[in-house]
Amino acid sequence: MAASRLPPAALSLKQFLQRQKVLCLYRTLLRTIRLVPNEADRQYLTSWARDEFKRNSGAKEEDTIRMMVSQGNLHLQELQRTLQLAKS
Repeated sequence: MAASRLPPAALSLKQFLQRQKVLCLYRTLLRTIRLVPNEADRQYLTSWARDEFKRNSGAKEEDTIRMMVSQGNLHLQELQRTLQLAKS
């Protein structure tokens, strides 16, 4: 039997795709936070986002991660709506 070329810690395709969704959400959230006009609010939101992602970085269950990504997307949409209303 031939040995696998992948290292033992390689991610499965599902895990890889899920990781990409999490990273995309994180980047989009930080980019959106940069649009907040108030410096104090911007710093608070940035530290909140970083802390939340660090706190949940140990999650391994796919369902748990999927739920957290959907909650993060809701937070992102709420922030985007708030910024849109502030511009109006």
